[in-house]
Amino acid sequence: MTTPLKAAEPAVQAAGPGDERPAHRGTLRYALSKAGGALFSIAMVIVGTFFVFRLLPGDPVRNLAQGRNMTPAQLDLERRRLGLDKPLIDQFVDFVGDTLRLDLGTSYEYKRPVLDLIGERLGPTLLLAGTGLAIAVSLGIWQGTRAGWRHGSRFDRVSTGASLLLWSVPTFWLGLLLMMVFGVGIGPIPGLFPFRGIESVDAPDGFAYVLDVASHMVLPCLTLVAVVYAQYLLVMRSSLLEEVSQDYVTVARAKGLRDDDVRRRHAVPNALLPTVTLVFMRIGFVVGGAVTVETIFTWPGLGQLFYEAVRVPDFTLMQGTFLLITVAVIVMNTLADVVYHLLDPRVRSA
Repeated sequence: MTTPLKAAEPAVQAAGPGDERPAHRGTLRYALSKAGGALFSIAMVIVGTFFVFRLLPGDPVRNLAQGRNMTPAQLDLERRRLGLDKPLIDQFVDFVGDTLRLDLGTSYEYKRPVLDLIGERLGPTLLLAGTGLAIAVSLGIWQGTRAGWRHGSRFDRVSTGASLLLWSVPTFWLGLLLMMVFGVGIGPIPGLFPFRGIESVDAPDGFAYVLDVASHMVLPCLTLVAVVYAQYLLVMRSSLLEEVSQDYVTVARAKGLRDDDVRRRHAVPNALLPTVTLVFMRIGFVVGGAVTVETIFTWPGLGQLFYEAVRVPDFTLMQGTFLLITVAVIVMNTLADVVYHLLDPRVRSA
């Protein structure tokens, strides 16, 4: 395999107008093939979304009627209103047709369009999960770079061990632990941060409101970061270890370059490629949010909305939220493949 430094100069010199066109065509063909695969995956998700949720136990109409004295005739009327009296295949055809028209239906429980409910909950999810992702990526890349460059050092052992420990801890358990210690308080340790909702009941205005929302974000965001950042640390560490053993790093050091320059200008940019792919893949999950974290801390996002839909079960709301989450993941995975193809010349030449 040619090393990145040695391959860079001939590639630039040999590239001409006639050579760029086949490369662009190859990239376009690759992108179109990935887009076709993504469309097929989305079609399978639409089919699976409808039938899988119909296997859940419980009758939506009876669950919605709890606490109200409704006769069997009234229950049948409600089923007819919701379209649950139709044969399953007719319900499926209606669902596919509505989905293609971007109509996700009306929620059984909220009596509102599913798209409106998703639009209201999307902002809090992007705020929480997006902030957690940014912190996790920054922390993971920084620690992974230091751990990989100082392989075998005390920092490497401690950071890698701590990240693996946190990664193996169940998310719900860590969230409850942080809530008990820093939210409720234990013994002489008082509760430091609020742990329910996105804002206080008597939320102030202006900059004080921003601080209030930020204080509510601390515990759920810390939970997300703790269980996610290990992925970026380990990928960055392993990629950098592979790059350190390459010939171009040895040549750069032999030329008298400072160790920091070798790491920053040569090793780290090449080691970032797998991490960039992982970041794109995780962006898709940002849209879905963390169902467990949002449920524990009653964060009013898409994860909490999906949990509320499962409890009923609210078929239309479950289908809409799950479809949005899975489509976002598929789209971002496809973009990750295309971006990796563009950034890494070794993939393009394979």
